[in-house]
Amino acid sequence: MSNVISFRPAPVISRTENIAALLQGVSEGRRPKDDVFWLKENAELLGVLAATSEPVAADALAPYADFYDGIEEKIGFYPQYYRFFLSICLDLEDLGMPGNKAEALCNWVASTGLAQSELSDLQRAEARRLLARRGAAKPVSEGALGERLRLFVERYETFALPNKKAAYELTHIVFYLSEYGKCDPELSTAARTSLEYAGVLAYLDQNHDLLAEVCTALHFAGGTPSDIWSDAVSLSHLNMRPTLEMPDNPMADSYHAYLVTGWAQLVMDAPGFEAEVPLGPLFFASDMMSSSALRPLSECLYDLGTGRSGDWSGMRGQVIPYLDPATSAVLQRAEASTDKFDAFFEGFARATPGLVTLAG
Repeated sequence: MSNVISFRPAPVISRTENIAALLQGVSEGRRPKDDVFWLKENAELLGVLAATSEPVAADALAPYADFYDGIEEKIGFYPQYYRFFLSICLDLEDLGMPGNKAEALCNWVASTGLAQSELSDLQRAEARRLLARRGAAKPVSEGALGERLRLFVERYETFALPNKKAAYELTHIVFYLSEYGKCDPELSTAARTSLEYAGVLAYLDQNHDLLAEVCTALHFAGGTPSDIWSDAVSLSHLNMRPTLEMPDNPMADSYHAYLVTGWAQLVMDAPGFEAEVPLGPLFFASDMMSSSALRPLSECLYDLGTGRSGDWSGMRGQVIPYLDPATSAVLQRAEASTDKFDAFFEGFARATPGLVTLAG
């Protein structure tokens, strides 16, 4: 007599259940609720869900109920974090949290002049974008601030050189000008070139976090990212997963990369946030292994000294053999990803004379 073994199919988790588990796992146990990183991470997650109109069940917002109930006291005691508090409150309400506190908070922030404490135009733009969502400020694009933001994003030479801070500021300015994809940011050709250059650098570095933001920003500007870039973002997202296993360094897990690659996937009408989310405090693991070509390429050009030029067609035969096969392949895919690679390389090579050493 043979034994009969029955197999039960794994239960299918609905998308709304998965999103609920994601909200609970990020809001409870991952960070202490009095930690500024809790504010930052939850503001980012709620912001992406609100921007993509993800269906969020009413009870999925329950982990934030106490925070929402006491938000006036929190923002009054921690006004230096007002942008996080505003962002979370606005998105909770837009996602379906019962209440109407955000309008009063926005008016209070505007009346107390908290945004005037910001030294950075990027932070001023974020504050204005938040306040404008309840009519407490004019749009980001208006006035002297809007003009300065456009001057920054239109200087494409900035983005031909490795500078992650500048590149992330570029993508966020596009997010704010476009109201997270709700309106046309009206970028000039120069600003679109800036995004192209930032994307080339992100791809060379295999920085899929930044590359995802560039792809999203390009979409918001009415462009279409290279298939090479979007495929890399998709593969990276598929190789990340929420887990209950705490990494050796919890601050260095792949949370932000998981969030922005998933956001880019949804913006590009591709599957995002499909991995099953376990119940409990979440961390984010990545199985993605990739070789950055950015440092080897820079080292090659530096070693060439006065022998380097900004002419990619002339330099290609010297650069490619210098690199190992893995980094060479990344470089050649970066080259194929844009019709602006020659122009990008001219700035990246830094072949123009530098400072003249003065005689003492």
